[in-house]
Amino acid sequence: MQTAFPHPEIIGSFHQFGPFGIPYQVLRPERETGAGWTVEIEIPETGERLEYSLDAVLNDPEAR
Repeated sequence: MQTAFPHPEIIGSFHQFGPFGIPYQVLRPERETGAGWTVEIEIPETGERLEYSLDAVLNDPEAR
């Protein structure tokens, strides 16, 4: 049974990969796995969309 997405407040937010990385936007929850949730992100610079770990998003800083 899938649980509710634990951090709906991050949907639509912009973060960056580490302190000096490129920005990305969190688009939507993807799925819950044994290792936790994943989300779909988009890199505005390239338009690329990826599945990314929710834990990684929570550890990445907000984009400046």
